[in-house]
Amino acid sequence: MTVARMLKTESVAAEVIAQALSDAGIDMVFGMSGGHTGPLFNALQGQQNRIRTILVREESLAGVMAEVYGRLKRLPGVMIGQGPWVLGNGMIGILEGYLSSTPMLLLSDFSDLTQFNMHAPYQSGSGDYGGWDVRNGFKSVSKEVFSAFDPVPAVQAVQLAIKHAMAGQKGPVAVLFGQNALIGTISPDSMPRIYPTSRYLPPRPQGASIEAVGQVVAAIRAAKKPVIIAGNGVRIANGYSQLQTLVEALNVPLVTTASGKGCFPETHALSLGVFGPFGTAAANACVADSDFVVVIGSKLGASDTCREHPDLLDPERQTFAQIDIETKNAAWTFPVDYQLIGDAAIIMDDMKTALRAVRTDSQNNEGAKRVERFRKEHGYFNQAAYQSEDKPIHAQRVIGEMMKHLPAESIVTCDAGENRIFMTNLYQIKQAGGILMAAGAGPMGFAVPAALAAKLVHPDKVVVAVAGDGGFAMTMNGLMTAIEQDIPIITVVFNNSALGWVLHGRGAFTKFSDFDFAAIARSMGCHGIRVENPDKIGEALQEALVCGRPTVIDVAIGLENLTYEAVTSPLMRRKKASGEYQ
Repeated sequence: MTVARMLKTESVAAEVIAQALSDAGIDMVFGMSGGHTGPLFNALQGQQNRIRTILVREESLAGVMAEVYGRLKRLPGVMIGQGPWVLGNGMIGILEGYLSSTPMLLLSDFSDLTQFNMHAPYQSGSGDYGGWDVRNGFKSVSKEVFSAFDPVPAVQAVQLAIKHAMAGQKGPVAVLFGQNALIGTISPDSMPRIYPTSRYLPPRPQGASIEAVGQVVAAIRAAKKPVIIAGNGVRIANGYSQLQTLVEALNVPLVTTASGKGCFPETHALSLGVFGPFGTAAANACVADSDFVVVIGSKLGASDTCREHPDLLDPERQTFAQIDIETKNAAWTFPVDYQLIGDAAIIMDDMKTALRAVRTDSQNNEGAKRVERFRKEHGYFNQAAYQSEDKPIHAQRVIGEMMKHLPAESIVTCDAGENRIFMTNLYQIKQAGGILMAAGAGPMGFAVPAALAAKLVHPDKVVVAVAGDGGFAMTMNGLMTAIEQDIPIITVVFNNSALGWVLHGRGAFTKFSDFDFAAIARSMGCHGIRVENPDKIGEALQEALVCGRPTVIDVAIGLENLTYEAVTSPLMRRKKASGEYQ
């Protein structure tokens, strides 16, 4: 098959790059113009019918918005801006993408002055004496870093970066442009020749061998008490429907990691919610009791496994199977008897097919019965505090009202800190895809920009950001973007005038003044509601749902109600008391 060249007429390099982004299916970019990236923004102005450019108030917003776009669209989320500030201010989104395997494209610059690079030009990141090294800075948080100093390499670097961001274990890839890279022109006959972006994209992901898949399915069927652990890899593979179909066909209990929360509806008869330090007691009890553990799309990090506590997971008494797209991730934490390397969605489909060859009736009701027993023994999203009338308000009461009033298909984004721990443990997901959290790096200031991106990708869904007062204050300038871009998100602030998680870890310098964030939101042009009585939470949520404007619900909650014991399993409380887990 022959390939036509990308260009038919001479064009400015920046315009060809904008075309390359559009040809890859990317329909939004986020950033702030600065340094040598101005020509890119000028070129994007001519692509407004194909690519929506979101101008933000600070790079941290762009970084998180690009990361969440990448998660939801399975295309590289694009962040554009000047080198020092993309890497510095934008780091929370970049690092989250790097640790959570989110495809991202970081288009930035050297801020160089080519002929003066040896004479310490202002802001220069060329790596020469008197400046700083932008290339090495990006290398620490990117899969690859491409450098381009001329027009043709600038286009090809972007095309290759899109490919690398999406290939294998996904992640951020940076392209750094020199002073002249974006302003020069490219002709159809320029060398090296430029071909359509589609010809550079990675092939469709592959599954594992059918023989290996069949062995795993047979082993699951032979096990007496199997359990499935689903992680962020299910989200990356967009394998929600495949996971539910497989779990139902196997009739096996399902738990998720914290970063996998939202991959499976927690209202399902086979769900036990999140396992691990801040999971449900029922999930931890089921995992501990299992003889065969199927891990789908999780590295099983120390924060998932209670620092590899043998009462929870133990290869000396349990058999492990692991599905992952990256060979290095399988059998990384624990020895694994069965490894399936490939795309999780494809492998789960193949497992469902393989079930026909080994299906028996002996376990048809065992999975649901086990789930029912663990829920009955340990409780499951039925804490009395969901209905608490106490003042100051319990965080559990706020979450209970959210579960009652938000539509089932809502998307909730979480910040870092105590608010996220409470949401992980207490907020019950009704549909797959219903929650987004920064579980890779866990930065504060994530919830608001994450909600903005989620609402842009899913404009017909209710999107709610949940943040503590500490995290909300970091990125509340995102409300300006919400007003300017007409993005009607709802933000619920758990306001205890403190860094609650640090405070309850006995940290010093954790108290803040009490700010009325609803009033601040109103001053920006948003709708703002201050809630100090528990019986007003539901009214505030209903008001926000019909408002049609960005809304902040500032809930005054009490410090004394935010306790470690409220959200951790008995196993974790024992470890805390013994000093094993801090």
